[in-house]
Amino acid sequence: MAKKKNVNEMSFLDHLEDLRWHLIRATLAVMIAAVLAFLAKGFIFDTLIFGPTQPTFFTYDILCKISNALGLDDSFCFNEAAFEIQSRTMAGQFSAHIWTAITAGFIISFPYILYELWRFISPGMHPNERKNSRGFIIISSILFFLGVLFGYYVICPLSINFLGTYQVSSKVHNDFDLSSYISLIRSSVIACGIIFELPIIIYFLAKVGIITPEFLKKYRKFALVIVLIVSAIITPPDIASQVIVAIPVLILYEVSIVIAKFVTRKERSKSKAIKNVR
Repeated sequence: MAKKKNVNEMSFLDHLEDLRWHLIRATLAVMIAAVLAFLAKGFIFDTLIFGPTQPTFFTYDILCKISNALGLDDSFCFNEAAFEIQSRTMAGQFSAHIWTAITAGFIISFPYILYELWRFISPGMHPNERKNSRGFIIISSILFFLGVLFGYYVICPLSINFLGTYQVSSKVHNDFDLSSYISLIRSSVIACGIIFELPIIIYFLAKVGIITPEFLKKYRKFALVIVLIVSAIITPPDIASQVIVAIPVLILYEVSIVIAKFVTRKERSKSKAIKNVR
């Protein structure tokens, strides 16, 4: 087997070929995990997908107790699903099974996808940068899974509780299509997983000098408004739900400022050291 070329000796086409194999391996990992998820149909659907439709779901009990403790109404309490889920197309359930398995495969194999990404970009790093970025996969994976859990245990129950009980008239009964319901679960989980990657994104943007801590501090008020708008879009239109969603995102933003400050200070010290050597 021919040895892999040094990154400095590789042409543009060599880089594309290298990227192609990384993408192939990442795709294979997703497919293998998707097959396992496909076979675990009972657990994936009955326990995970339809879990938030049950009054015994973990989050509803917590939210109900918090709501009562704060003297609010029972809008956060979920006693019984006031809707039904149905499939109105011949291939509806089979299609939902496949796409849900693929989504689960992506979530499960996310750390390996990051590993393939790191393997592709690490040869172009300096030895010190490569050493400092070893925790990238672990930290990014933890943040992603925390976002997934937040989306599943917070966003999904809030949305299902509100949208499932909302009626414009008592004459209209809620019967949701299976694909619509699963789309809500999938978008909430994946979106939160990506949002929780904010500190990692800020780290790399600060590393290349695009973002500075001064910039993040200056536009903190605008970030607050954007976070509230996003919270209003992905949650039911009540203040309590928006606050529940906005708090962890704002915490991530503040953490990102600290990260940007650390990276910027380190890069400036490195630049000064290089100038002194010259």
